[in-house]
Parts: sequence; structure tokens; C-alpha cells
Amino acid sequence: MASEPLLRLEGVGKKFGLLTVLNEVSFSVQPGEIVGLVGPNGSGKTTTINVISGVHQADSGQILFEGQPVQRLPIFKLARLGINRSFQVPKTFHELTVRENIEVAAAIGRARGADPAAILAEIGLAEQAGTLAGSLTVNQQKMLDLGRALATGPKLLLVDEIGAGLNPAELGGIAQLLTGLAARGIALIVVEHLLDFLGKITERVIVLGAGKMLFEGSLQNASRDPDVVAAFIGG
Repeated sequence: MASEPLLRLEGVGKKFGLLTVLNEVSFSVQPGEIVGLVGPNGSGKTTTINVISGVHQADSGQILFEGQPVQRLPIFKLARLGINRSFQVPKTFHELTVRENIEVAAAIGRARGADPAAILAEIGLAEQAGTLAGSLTVNQQKMLDLGRALATGPKLLLVDEIGAGLNPAELGGIAQLLTGLAARGIALIVVEHLLDFLGKITERVIVLGAGKMLFEGSLQNASRDPDVVAAFIGG
């Protein structure tokens, strides 16, 4: 692994009104690494990737990308630096074709050399290139959402609950795709409730509980940590 992290969070905090959603969250991610981000509902997982991707701004702490602070940059600038994401509920342009969705994302991200045909082949949607995005299945929508992020040429990809509602065969295909992306040097933070799925793509997880870091290490060790167990069973 590289000595310098691609991404580093230092004491990141976020509040919504009087509610503290993130409290002193600190961790780092190396290029080509897959990190699982887990925790019970309301633990701050999605908020964490929201502040990294620019959907929300952190109220405290620093977010460093390639050594530079990025916590005040808007979404489009972060995408051009190499940070992008997929969403639990895909945010595709339903009235555009599958290929047009990829082309728009590449243009917004100013990705040099983005090949829509290659991306569509990689996400398994080559045959649907001319299909309106709104007519795709749930799994296909998720793949297109991921493909749109890939079209911007990310160095860091944030993946939010991509496995929800998918069958074992679909999960296996996504696991293979994500590990392939990491092998190319793309770092991934994967928010997921499906621990079996996470176990197929990474050995390192970060566990949040009520916005705080509870554990960082292997998935196997997390299952034996008393703080993690307490968080998941409610004390």
C-alpha cells in the first residue's frame, strides 16, 4: 500500500440542528483499498459519505484528499478531483438513454478518455445503451448509477447500500465488479448492511454507532467487539 493515504478524515463532525450526527470521525483510505462502513440505522454511515462527497459540509474537522483539504468544495469540483459516489436510491436521468446518462456524467466530471461503450460493457448494460434509463430494472438502475460515477474517472468511489434488494447472483456480480475496480487502483468506501457481501470484497471495516467510531479492523474481529455488539443489539 502507498504510505500516503488517498483520503483522510480528521475529527470530522456534523450536526443537523441540535442533533449531532457525526462526532470526531477519523480514518484514512489508501489507493486501491476497499473499506466497509457499517453500523445500525442512524449511526452516521450515509452522512459520512455525504460529507466526503460534498452533499453536506462538515461542521468541524478536516477532510484531506491527496493531502489537500476538500471539505468546503462543491460536489462538481470534488468529482473533477476524483471523488464520486453512487446512491442507495439511484439518481439517474430517466428521460435520457443509458448511454446518454454516461455521456452527461463524463462531461460534468471532465473525465479525459472516458469510453461510454467500455463503461457500459463493464457494468453489464451494453445491450441497453439506447434504452431510456427510466425503464430499467432496480438492479440495472443501480449499475447505471455506478457507471455514471465511473464515467467521471474517480480515484475514490463511495458506494451506498448497493446490495439492498438484490439476489445472490446479482450480489456476486457486483462483488466481482467492485474488487476489479480496486485492483485498478480505485479506492472504495462501501456502506452496507449485508455483512456476507462485505466479507467477499474487503477484510477492513469501520463501525459507527450514534455518529462515533466504535471499531476499525477486520470484519471477523468486529463481530467479537463488545461495543459493536452492544450497538447492534441496542445495548
